[in-house]
Amino acid sequence: MELLKQRILRDGRALNEHVLLVDSFLNHQVDVKLMKACGEEFARRFADAGATRIATIESSGIAPAAMTALAMDLPMVILKKSVSSILKDGIIQKEVFSFTKNAPYLLTLKTHFVTPGDRVLLIDDFLANGEAAFGGIALLEQAGAQIVGVGTVIAKTFQPGMDKLRAAGYRVEALAPVKGMSEGKIEF
Repeated sequence: MELLKQRILRDGRALNEHVLLVDSFLNHQVDVKLMKACGEEFARRFADAGATRIATIESSGIAPAAMTALAMDLPMVILKKSVSSILKDGIIQKEVFSFTKNAPYLLTLKTHFVTPGDRVLLIDDFLANGEAAFGGIALLEQAGAQIVGVGTVIAKTFQPGMDKLRAAGYRVEALAPVKGMSEGKIEF
């Protein structure tokens, strides 16, 4: 998606070969017009998937997932990263390691919102090693859903996540596949 790539080149910042800072339009400040365009592009790319529900992992995946759900006229489910004192019944959890935070967290799904037979499109902000995506997929499949695709705004294709997901049989679409990074340099 050329519009997104140009925005990454203009406002993104590669801090090193692993960290791409896009907080001015995706994580801390959200460019809703750009996220709307991303959602419409995901809807176009996955139009043939037969999705019945959109899912995402909080929090940076919410904006692109919400816009995808809006464009596809589908409900959206958020997989929570934090444990809540009010979420006790009807939940399933999976421990996922966050390379960004260098610590594990419990990914939580309230099963009331995903039912057996649902066809779920998982949308997230970044794909690098695939830990979060595989954790989300595991929860959604445990709830009886079928994963019809994984959409990511930015994929670091030089890291193993995309290849691992595809090798496991999942359809993956990246709006901005990044081939490589170094300090101050981003290559598509």
